[in-house]
Amino acid sequence: MRPNKVKQLWRDGKWVNMGWLSVSNPFTAEIMARQGFDALVVDMQHGLTDMNDVWPMLQAISQTDTVPVVRVPWNDPATIMKVLDLGAYCVLVPLINTAEDAAKAVAACRYPPVGIRSSGPVRAVHYGGADYVAKANDEIVVMGMIETKEGLDNLDAICATPGLDAIYIGPSDLALALGMSPRPDNTDPVHMATCDKIRDAAHKHGKKVCMHCASGAFAASAVKRGFDLVMVTSELTCMIQGVKRHLDDLKAATA
Repeated sequence: MRPNKVKQLWRDGKWVNMGWLSVSNPFTAEIMARQGFDALVVDMQHGLTDMNDVWPMLQAISQTDTVPVVRVPWNDPATIMKVLDLGAYCVLVPLINTAEDAAKAVAACRYPPVGIRSSGPVRAVHYGGADYVAKANDEIVVMGMIETKEGLDNLDAICATPGLDAIYIGPSDLALALGMSPRPDNTDPVHMATCDKIRDAAHKHGKKVCMHCASGAFAASAVKRGFDLVMVTSELTCMIQGVKRHLDDLKAATA
């Protein structure tokens, strides 16, 4: 089976950088995948992507060495199994609030006897290799998002869930849980301390921990704080910032 680069980097004691896809378009997915990210997320939760868009975007990403990740819209086993069959190598599951939630997500990603995943990797076997079914349990990465007050209350139990590879911090919903307004790259001391608390709990149980960032600078600071994966930016953010910069330059030069 094709090795999962994310797991390889973690085994080597290295951190992972990741990009984000909010637009449901295989061409922009391909362009982002060619920029040098270790991994790239197709966002089905808050992005514009539906199930029919997922497989062309995964095909586009798979032209490169970038690891294809899908954030599913909900902790739904049928959806999780489907995106895996289409070739996702990592699954990001939102709103993990209890250890039971975490165990449910893990089970959907693992073939029996470990989990409940049904065998039928229609595209994954062509992307992953002929021995996909035999080795997928060891290569597929399961990430659970902790981002609510309930999730924080059950932090230790969630992090102790067997088979869960990583905890992913959802900073916007986490801010809401802490009584704050969501904002990118939140440096509020309480928010930062809560993220560090999640990091420490994850590491205590041998899990990796991932920080969702909005800039390279903040991502670099997260790496220095001990986070194992950083999401750096999205194609939508880059498009907005790039267009705005050029328009501002034009207006300034012609004022």
